[in-house]
Amino acid sequence: MEFTISGRVWKFGDNINTDLIIPGKYLMMNDPAELGKHAMEGIDEQFSQKLKKGDIVLGGRNFGCGSSREHAPLALKAAGVGAVVAESLARIFYRNSINLGLPVLECRGVSEFVSEGDLIVIDLLKGEIRNVHRNEVMRAMPLPEFIASILKSGGLVHYLKQHKQEW
Repeated sequence: MEFTISGRVWKFGDNINTDLIIPGKYLMMNDPAELGKHAMEGIDEQFSQKLKKGDIVLGGRNFGCGSSREHAPLALKAAGVGAVVAESLARIFYRNSINLGLPVLECRGVSEFVSEGDLIVIDLLKGEIRNVHRNEVMRAMPLPEFIASILKSGGLVHYLKQHKQEW
């Protein structure tokens, strides 16, 4: 896993809930590739067709609120989203994302700093977001080392398998 991610921004507002990220009618699916085809369908039915691998979802406040469904970050990751950056993330969405290996970063003020379609470069370890179009850098909270190690492993299950001898 790379800790520097660059991609085009897809911007969404406040209180984007998990049902908007992956509508409930798809919760019987277990195949990540199929779920990815329906990512963000509750807001934009064409999102997964327009998305390019590595693009970045930018949310406002409370992104990922609602239910605790793991399908939401799984669908985003399977669709090809490189990372999610938001003003704030619902705690369960944050945990599910890290557990599944989807990089997430909170950054106050990022909604004003980035516009839809901007190219940004995120350094997860330094907590920097560079807006290439504006040639400006914004500071966010860097990922803690432990969270970075889970992401580097590909998610919590992979991390636990790799480190089980340490217990």
